[in-house]
Amino acid sequence: MTPSERRNGDLAGHLRLPDLDDLVAEVDRSCVGTTAPGSVEPDWLALLRAAAAVAARLRVLGDDLVEEYVEHCRLQGESYEAIGAALAFAGEGAASRIVTPQAAYLPEEIAPELRAAMHAMKAEAVRHSNNFVGTEHLLGGLLRSDNSATALLQRSEIDLELLARDVERSFVRGASAPSARIAWTPYARRALAMAKADAQRGGGGPIGCAHVLVALAGLGAGVAARVLAANGADAAVLRRGGGGSG
Repeated sequence: MTPSERRNGDLAGHLRLPDLDDLVAEVDRSCVGTTAPGSVEPDWLALLRAAAAVAARLRVLGDDLVEEYVEHCRLQGESYEAIGAALAFAGEGAASRIVTPQAAYLPEEIAPELRAAMHAMKAEAVRHSNNFVGTEHLLGGLLRSDNSATALLQRSEIDLELLARDVERSFVRGASAPSARIAWTPYARRALAMAKADAQRGGGGPIGCAHVLVALAGLGAGVAARVLAANGADAAVLRRGGGGSG
């Protein structure tokens, strides 16, 4: 093992991970008041099902986390062999974790307003020294100018100033200067794919800012979804305001 690998292994060991006691408490909380039929004892099978559901969510999060950095490595020109070796060092199945490339979108699939917003999204990442474009950057970029997303928020009676303030609070400053090419996170890529599907259902026009906004709210995960929900802008509210294809 090289000194670099040893150092990286030590760093990984000191990352803040979910504590088992916290996870057990979450399972217990989700089954409050559940007792076995004809007994005063807890329904242990219900608790087991809840534990399995939590474990499945953690596996999905783990897969998304690895996919995030595989995408960064590929974007920076790392070889499949180097990526596979890094995954093998971490105990990951290399073949299963070298994922399909980020989807490419034709220029005509992106509305001019969204192309402008995408520049603002990357600028948000650079401004906070983040080496990723996450859902919080997507939402921050959408709020930087007047577009179909901000118009939808106004029709939905969402306070844009309060929302922008909460988005700003959601950013975490990174520890290093961002690289020239920054990959979108799995959630951010998923939001754009959802936005494209929504645009196609609505008649096949280009993806606009409002499509991305509704997708961010509808993800059900990620920073942007939490910030939007906290400001009363969940997917149902936005669709009532005329966002999405219904």
